[in-house]
Amino acid sequence: MLDPTRLLLLREFAEHGTMTAVGEVCGMTSSAVSQQLAALEREAGVPLFERAGRRVRLTAEGRRLVGHARTVLNALDAAEQDLRSAATPRGPVRVACFATAAVHRLLPAMAAARTRHPGLHVIVRELEPREAVEALRGGDCELAVVFTYNLIPEDPPPGVSRRFLGAEPILMALPEGHPAVADAVDLRLLREESWIAGSRGTSDHELLDRVCALAGFRPRVVHTADDYALVLRMVREGLGAGLVPELVATVVGVPEGVVLRPIATTAITRTTHALARTPTPAVSAVLDLLAPT
Repeated sequence: MLDPTRLLLLREFAEHGTMTAVGEVCGMTSSAVSQQLAALEREAGVPLFERAGRRVRLTAEGRRLVGHARTVLNALDAAEQDLRSAATPRGPVRVACFATAAVHRLLPAMAAARTRHPGLHVIVRELEPREAVEALRGGDCELAVVFTYNLIPEDPPPGVSRRFLGAEPILMALPEGHPAVADAVDLRLLREESWIAGSRGTSDHELLDRVCALAGFRPRVVHTADDYALVLRMVREGLGAGLVPELVATVVGVPEGVVLRPIATTAITRTTHALARTPTPAVSAVLDLLAPT
């Protein structure tokens, strides 16, 4: 098989006419160029060069091989460009994400992608974690941004990789002036309280049940709401107590008349991960933009 590097030297010889000129273009000595072209001639099995006085020129067979060399080298250049193009992040990438992470992480990542990866097109689907996992497993998205609570640990589905994005404490939301407000809230003081919980069947609702069980009582859930902004306003109106992640204070804002406090004795955390099935260049680029610096 003819050596592509030697074919490159042959092409340069056809363009520049001397071994010395080829050496200057390719960063080699003229002697090294001559040796490589002599080896190419042996590989080809036909004379590629002939003497013309003190100079060397291509034979008819040499000129024919130059044409083939150009075709081969152009094909190799096209192959390299194609592979580089395949490694360039480009969309679309569908991301299933819960609302607070979408505001805090995904939207900034999308803004950064416009500059760093102009060909990347991120599509947002707001879904709660369990719905997002199902969307990922069903092929309806390429990435799922989900959360889990330390009191309700969940492993990723088989064949899915997981990237840590962050962790935050879960706080107690109470009306300002509530008797239980302190540096850290003792949940036992809220045994008779009305509660605002996430919808039944959600991990938020299950979390409240488990937290209160650790404090020795079952919560009296009066209202259900999945929008944290709504939960905080219901707390302000005195409709009940609620649990909210710390990030909500940044993303949503805490209305006047509501205080957020840590929970005494029980450390509750929410951890956010990004789940992916196939680490394509586009998916990997989005993961890198989402990951904490």
